[in-house]
Amino acid sequence: MKNSRENGESSIMKRLAIHGGIPVRSEKSFPAWPVFGHEERARLMEVFESGKWWYGEKVKEFEEKYAAFHDAKYSVTCTNGTAALETALLACGIGAGDEVIVPPYTFIATASAVLKANAIPVFADIEPDTCNLDPEDVERKITDKTRAIIPVHLGGLPVDMDAFCELAKKYNLVLIEDACHSWGSKWQDKGTGAIGDCGVFSFQMSKNITSGEGGILLTDNGDIADRARSYTDCGRIKGGAWYEHYFFGSNLRMTELQAGILLGQLERLEEQTLKRERNAAYLGELLQDIPGIGLMRRDPRVTRRSYHMYIFRFLSEQWPGVSRDRFLEALRAEGIPCSSGYPKPLYKNHLYQQMGEGAASCPVTCPYHGRTVDYGNVMCPNTELICREACWIPHTVLLAEEPDMKDIAEAIKKIWEHRKELSDA
Repeated sequence: MKNSRENGESSIMKRLAIHGGIPVRSEKSFPAWPVFGHEERARLMEVFESGKWWYGEKVKEFEEKYAAFHDAKYSVTCTNGTAALETALLACGIGAGDEVIVPPYTFIATASAVLKANAIPVFADIEPDTCNLDPEDVERKITDKTRAIIPVHLGGLPVDMDAFCELAKKYNLVLIEDACHSWGSKWQDKGTGAIGDCGVFSFQMSKNITSGEGGILLTDNGDIADRARSYTDCGRIKGGAWYEHYFFGSNLRMTELQAGILLGQLERLEEQTLKRERNAAYLGELLQDIPGIGLMRRDPRVTRRSYHMYIFRFLSEQWPGVSRDRFLEALRAEGIPCSSGYPKPLYKNHLYQQMGEGAASCPVTCPYHGRTVDYGNVMCPNTELICREACWIPHTVLLAEEPDMKDIAEAIKKIWEHRKELSDA
């Protein structure tokens, strides 16, 4: 009887959780987000009790400390990362009819900010082993109307900034880094965000440093910083009178309360960044020999990497009869948080598919562009592939411990060994 019972328990242990087996993780949870404590509370109370809640000294302090953290000379805070992108484009002189090359595997704001500037997004493909913009395809997409490139440091992995700086110099283009996943990442020991002409970051709730919402622009160019400040502060200029407006700006200022939270978050950011990086490296060692799993390539010139998510590929050709979504469903059943990421390239969103007719599609149909844009004909094969194969593990998981990374690898290995039982049929 004892052997029969033990064999039954062993069978349940080995069975996939999605089929009634015991999950790899069922009792222990991964770290919650956001992480906060005395650092944030103390600064919030200081601001609250001062009665000075509006744009002031705490904002200035955060701007200076965040710029120093990223090796940048200047910084300009604003309401969110989307506003930071729009500000960057305007501060760099991008406008009506200009073409701006962007990746299609990113959040909508990377491209919609271009439309807000009355410019035209042009989609170039990504590298399948980094999910970052491909410099070679970018060069193929450059025309006489191209004015800027916006590479995205996706998931915190810096793009090949040497290659993009060379392209920008060769074709006299503006280089704006979308660093909204890249707090603390370094390319050849220089913080992302001010390697190009400027770069932008987001502090939205899901981000690795957060105040619920918020954004910042970094640059080493004083003129760009001044124009960005003017745009976010109703068109005022340094030294100008309060009711004098010199630029077509907006009200995009960060509050003292947000800055207080961010100053507290910034104190723990480096420690968290290094821990995520250590755990990601260890997880990569554990996953590299599991069949059917493809890892991202890290360029040796990346000297520090923040992880907004850990991305790996579900190599579909090695999982006959099993879809990526079914695999992720099984992984979640084993107690591992995960998602499929962006479901389709940006150019397949309704926003772009409907463009081409009428004033509502301006700037695409406006005469100052002088050519027809049909996003229905855009095809970026690597992006299409990654939308089918990418698997994301959120950054909070990487704040756990080494045994937790072993659980992730064990769960994936368990699913691989039982893959024939996981058919979608």
